Amino acid sequence: MISEIVLAATMTAAANNITDEVRTNRRVDPAIQAAKAAKLAACKKLGPTITDCEIVTAKDIPGQRAAFFIDDVIFVFQDLAKEKPKSIWDHFYLAAFKEAHEKYGLKVQMNIFYQGDFFYGVESAKFTLRDMPDCWKEEFQAAKDWLRFGFHSYSEFPDYPWLNSSYEDVKECWNLLAGEVERFAGPGMFAKAVVPHWGPMSKPGCRALKDLGVKFIWASGAERYEYNGDRSLLPYMHGQRIEERRQPETAMFWRPNSGEDISVSACAYNQITQEQFKEIFGKWKWVHDNDTGLNFAPTGGGVAPCLNLYDVKDIPPRMQQVMACDFIIFASHEEYWFPRYFAYQPDSKEKLMTACKVIADAKIPFVFLEDKIRE
Repeated sequence: MISEIVLAATMTAAANNITDEVRTNRRVDPAIQAAKAAKLAACKKLGPTITDCEIVTAKDIPGQRAAFFIDDVIFVFQDLAKEKPKSIWDHFYLAAFKEAHEKYGLKVQMNIFYQGDFFYGVESAKFTLRDMPDCWKEEFQAAKDWLRFGFHSYSEFPDYPWLNSSYEDVKECWNLLAGEVERFAGPGMFAKAVVPHWGPMSKPGCRALKDLGVKFIWASGAERYEYNGDRSLLPYMHGQRIEERRQPETAMFWRPNSGEDISVSACAYNQITQEQFKEIFGKWKWVHDNDTGLNFAPTGGGVAPCLNLYDVKDIPPRMQQVMACDFIIFASHEEYWFPRYFAYQPDSKEKLMTACKVIADAKIPFVFLEDKIRE
């Protein structure tokens, strides 16, 4: 019998017209999923983290809009610093986004790392945004009506960098990222919407982001379950990530449609309830937390298209599942664009263009993520 966790996730998806007819390219074995869901269901169910809150509806709703973001951005900066092209648009990656903007009106938030990672070797790890030249500042400034950079993490690893983070760590990383972006790209290029690396953000981290002027942060929406110390519940040493500097709000949840390996995932303060998720998903609405003063809204949650998870042919029907939404958000990850990445997807540009065409054909204008918050 299907567990209550899988059933709840299925009901949430169905409420938003999301079906399994268009599947991701991540491995999902029903037997494995059922076993994992049953194991999670045996854990203690917890209440919400955000309790003093209200659902807010945007003022002066302008009609349907679409937003796009891409996570894990660092390779392009490494290339620019090494190759020093005459123009940033000579680089294939940035050129593709410029083409999508000119052809379909795309606006994009690129969520960035400060440092390369040793996962890719010593030379990668030696690189930081301080090595990024500022000779293309005029080109970046000319593009700031459709291109922005956003807070993501210090580097790609470890996973869940903000799960139990301190106020000071979040503030320091923000200042590093925002400061370097202003140096090499000029003012007005750093976004006020945050999609944390791997998603979860601690309560102290949320307070820091509010104090730094953030308009809203990504939120997952599902039942919370207590982590009981059984590290076999989670993959990739994620149990240890929960244990390190553990915050009171750190727990687990069921992540749908992301593959069997991470279906049981860690969560932190930025976790809204399933009921709140259903009410605000795809709408000009968000959850306002009176405690931290921060706004929370899903930018995915397993139901909005993440392009690197789909084959090109499946992107149009997958996009159609959310085209009735008032605020459509889709996403991707930078590394899949680059041949040096072990899971390189050579059709990454085609995926982007295909998704953007669906939006453009529906005559839906693009906006930035932070434009969702209209107070």
